[in-house]
Formats: sequence, structure tokens, C-alpha cells
Amino acid sequence: MENVNKASLNGKKVSWKRHLIHIFPIPAIVIYTVFVVYPILAAFTYSLFDWNGLTMGSFNNFENFVTLFTKEPFNTLFWNALGHNIYYFAVEMVVQNGIAFGLAYIIFKKVKGAQFFKVAYFLPRLLSIIIVGFLWKLILNPNLGILNVTLKKIGLDSWAVAWLGNPDTALTAVVLINSWFAIGFFMLIFLAGLQSISTEVLEAAKIEGAVGFRLVRSIILPMMFQPLVIVIVMTFIQAFEAFELVFAMQGSMGEPYYSTDLLAVFFYRTAFGSSAGDSGALGIGSALAVVMFVIIATISAVFMSYVNKKESA
Repeated sequence: MENVNKASLNGKKVSWKRHLIHIFPIPAIVIYTVFVVYPILAAFTYSLFDWNGLTMGSFNNFENFVTLFTKEPFNTLFWNALGHNIYYFAVEMVVQNGIAFGLAYIIFKKVKGAQFFKVAYFLPRLLSIIIVGFLWKLILNPNLGILNVTLKKIGLDSWAVAWLGNPDTALTAVVLINSWFAIGFFMLIFLAGLQSISTEVLEAAKIEGAVGFRLVRSIILPMMFQPLVIVIVMTFIQAFEAFELVFAMQGSMGEPYYSTDLLAVFFYRTAFGSSAGDSGALGIGSALAVVMFVIIATISAVFMSYVNKKESA
């Protein structure tokens, strides 16, 4: 009887300790709620009210959304910024992810010094994006920047332009800088995908005559479907959340002449005011934040749903 009681007591102790595991996620849940869930819900709420500075006014239904999409200058600036975000995403997909895959493939082939190159390509990611922005702003300075100085010294004077001061080149320059900054991270994702492919499959494909680009196109890319979708989704989110680099290099006005204006920069300027002295419109800014959230969440959900269907098929 005594042994039975001891076994029962020990069982209760084990059961009680087992429930302790539910305590550990609480700090993460609290942080996530405070810094993610609450701001999203607050943005939805704020977008439905009039605002006088930071003072909430009367409920105005969806008037802020109507203003954002139909009234000047908000509607023009919105579509301008959205177009820039789409361009941002397209260039990153081609340049950033194209180079990242190429570097990952070279390292995967175990060329000499592969480990060194892996670290070297990832190093820019360790820097603050604000520091990266200011460093590249110095490099691209039209008069004293090392890029234009080098171009002039090698006889390419016509190529030495005001990269960040010309509306035709400013946005492309910013996107390429961001691509340089992020290449190392996406290279590691591609490298993980390459390393997950069975060597037997690759050897069999080579025996069948699939080598070079044909091997990549017919065997490697189809077998890296999941990493590819993850890269696409992350690149999309990165492009539509881009703010710090443009803000550090071009300010809150998306200079020159709104040619580098992005949705996040437009949101900041609309909600909190601009460096030009414009006062903020928190209600319209919140409406814009809701629209950005819907765009990012919808596209990401579509991609992930497609992945799930592919895996279950």
C-alpha cells in the first residue's frame, strides 16, 4: 500500500512538472502581443477615426481610406510609391537572388576557399542598414565619392553622374545597395537547399547527360521548390517593408522628386510629418498601414497556400 502511495505521489509530481512547460512560451507571447498584435489592431482602429494631431476625434467609418485612394496628393503618391515597391521587388528577385543562387552554387561545388567566401559574402549583413546607407551615400557622392572618382580616373567621365540625385538612377542605386546588403543571407538559404539534394540523384542525372545549366534547370531548381518559395516570400516582404535604407540615404521625402518614395516612407511622412515641415495625418497614415498589411499578408498567404498544395499533391 505504501509503495502504491509513493508511486501515485511520484506520478503527481511528474504530471505537475510536465505542466511547467506551458509557462516558457508566455514571455514570447507577451512580447509578440505588445510589439506585433497590438500595433496591428491599433492601426486598424486608428484608421477609422479623425485625428487632430495626436488626439483621436470622431468615428469617420472608412473616410481615411477614401481620402487615401481618391484625393490629391495622397492617391497620386500612393500609386507612385506602390509602383516603386513593385520595381524594388522585381530588381531584387533578378539581381539579389540571381547572384545569391550563383554564389551558393559555386560554394556548393566546393571550390577552393569556399568557406572563406561564404563568410565574406555574409559579412555585409552583420552591419546596421543605417550604417550601410550612410557609407554608400559617401561612396556615391557625385564630387568626392570613390565611385565617380574612379570612373573619372579610368576615362569614363560620362558615367560619373549624381547617382542619388538623378530621378532616373536614384531608386535603382538604392535597390542595388540593398541587394548587396542582403545577398549573403539569401545565399545561405539557397546553399541549405542545395545541400539537401541527394548526391545520388545528382550523380544519376550526370550519368544521363544532365550537366551544367541543364542540370540546374531540370534537376536542381525543381528539387529546391520549397527554398525558392521561401526566398520569393521573404524578398517580397523585404521589398514592401523597405524603409531604413531609403530614409538614411534619401530622407523622408523620397528624394529626388519622390523618385525613391516607398510605401513605408510614404506612411512615415503621412503619419508623423515630413522633414519639409508638413504636419502628420495619423488617420490616413493608419489607413495606409492597414493597406500595406493587407497586401503583404495576402500575397504571402497565397504563396504559402500554393506551397502547401504542392506538398500535399
